[in-house]
Amino acid sequence: MAEPLKTFVGGVEVEVPNSIPDIRAALPEERRDEFDQAISEAGVHEIHAVMRHWMLEAVPDPEAEKLLERLAADEAERRGVA
Repeated sequence: MAEPLKTFVGGVEVEVPNSIPDIRAALPEERRDEFDQAISEAGVHEIHAVMRHWMLEAVPDPEAEKLLERLAADEAERRGVA
């Protein structure tokens, strides 16, 4: 069994799911079909990137989400002005 991966969310250390069943279980139910499809369609060269994407999505980070939303709003405003 793989050693658990960990990250910090809001200053608290949390475990990151690192197997297909654990990632799937950690995702909201409405995202699981999309996860299953992404895993099923990933080739040998893409599977690591697909797994990393979904394992990080399975561990919500409200601070990071706020930052991404702000960056997206800034970009939308910049594009609207140009």
